Amino acid sequence: MKKRSSSRGTPPVGEGDHPSSSSTASVAYKPGAASAPATPTKGRRDGSDGSGSSAGARRKRKEEIAQTFVIVNERPVDDISLDFFYKPHTITLLAVSVLAVMYFAFVRNEANVDENLWAGLLCIVFFFLIVSVIAFPNGPFTRPHPAVWRILFGCSVLYLLMLQFLMFQNYPTIRSIFYWIDPKLKNFHIDMEKEYGVNCSDISWDRVKGHLDVFAWGHFLGWAFKAILIRHMGILWAISVMWEITEITFAHLLPNFIECWWDALILDVIICNGLGIWMGLKICQILEMREYKWASIKDISTTTGKIKRAMLQFTPESWSAIRWLDPKSTAMRFAAVIQLVIFWQVTELNTFFLKHIFEMPPDHFIVIGRLIFIGLFVAPSVRQYYVYVTDTRCKRVGTQCWVYGAIMVSEAILCIKNGKELFERTQAINIVLWLTIQVLISVAFVYLAVWWQVSHRKAIILCKLYNKMEIYIFIQQRQLKKVSSTPTKSKGGISLTHSSSPSKGRYFMI
Repeated sequence: MKKRSSSRGTPPVGEGDHPSSSSTASVAYKPGAASAPATPTKGRRDGSDGSGSSAGARRKRKEEIAQTFVIVNERPVDDISLDFFYKPHTITLLAVSVLAVMYFAFVRNEANVDENLWAGLLCIVFFFLIVSVIAFPNGPFTRPHPAVWRILFGCSVLYLLMLQFLMFQNYPTIRSIFYWIDPKLKNFHIDMEKEYGVNCSDISWDRVKGHLDVFAWGHFLGWAFKAILIRHMGILWAISVMWEITEITFAHLLPNFIECWWDALILDVIICNGLGIWMGLKICQILEMREYKWASIKDISTTTGKIKRAMLQFTPESWSAIRWLDPKSTAMRFAAVIQLVIFWQVTELNTFFLKHIFEMPPDHFIVIGRLIFIGLFVAPSVRQYYVYVTDTRCKRVGTQCWVYGAIMVSEAILCIKNGKELFERTQAINIVLWLTIQVLISVAFVYLAVWWQVSHRKAIILCKLYNKMEIYIFIQQRQLKKVSSTPTKSKGGISLTHSSSPSKGRYFMI
């Protein structure tokens, strides 16, 4: 019998509340969409069966709502094969943590004040992440282990708390903190006199090749990752096009947003973004068609098979088909998708404004580390947002998605507060036009996506009807040939035969 655990040592549910062993054993094979609850359709509530039936329906509805939130906020682990990694070891973890801290507290040299501060901060982070493993939810993902996603959630909470602390500091204090982290930042300053997007008429192979640098690969891989997260071509192209418009709008504040037309349109949108979207959606298509049948590592006899199974632990347990939009989508669902496009633009803008206001090079470890962290943390956040938008049984947003929203807003506030001199040059008309175009293009792309889905569905129905008609005509022709080939009886010297002409149908000729 397979085990199901919340990975915190919660004992299996009793037989009265858990499916039978036969139904549980059937979970061994999982198709691509088996891990996500099906989005229910809104049905008419009928209380004609009496108050008892109505109360039972309401109780069942509440249980479904609670179970849906559990799946998206703290999904339990199915098919545990190695119990040791999913049993609680809280006492052992506490003892090892305390002993490790005691050892470093008494052994290390305390002469350097900066090293003492670093050691104290690292100890705080260490114990906070330990508490995260024990107490925080893992979200909608369980691979490679729920503890990984709890640690990531703990890092996001720490980052949110750090942003709250920095919001109450002045600009020189924040710069001093960054200088303390990396003294080399004192020697770096953004060159506001540097010209971007010049000599756009000079289009040569050497110049185009010079633009295909590490940032171009970053564009390509970044959009492939976004495609894997969102899995909707219309929304992805809306974000891609809107980002180029965003660069044009804020080019008077961030000079590196100024690009030649061929760089923005051809290299960025069509080549880097387009190929990245295509590759990401292709990966999603392959993963949707894959059969997910996991064997226990205990049942594998060969060493090579065990290593392969261990490596596959870092791949998705299952893959769910995504449908952000539906021909019968409500106005709120339509608005939620538009909101996703705008929030994505704000997150991208925060990246550029933070490194510009606090003067950091693009390849600095703080900038790269933040990008990696946001990329990892946005994965469970997008999943929770999708379930909240599309599943009528989910009545509240997931914890990771909530924290991500708080981080996005806090970063924007931090940029506005410490970039007053920069934003004083803001052209209000540009911002108003940007917001207006954001909404209009988002609505247009989302509407086109819905229209395409409706047209595609109608085309499929018409193709099916056409195929059925062809089959029906083929059967009728076969029957006519059989009738025409049968011998006829002469009656009174008159021979009755069937016409072989298809235009005559079933009429007889004398």
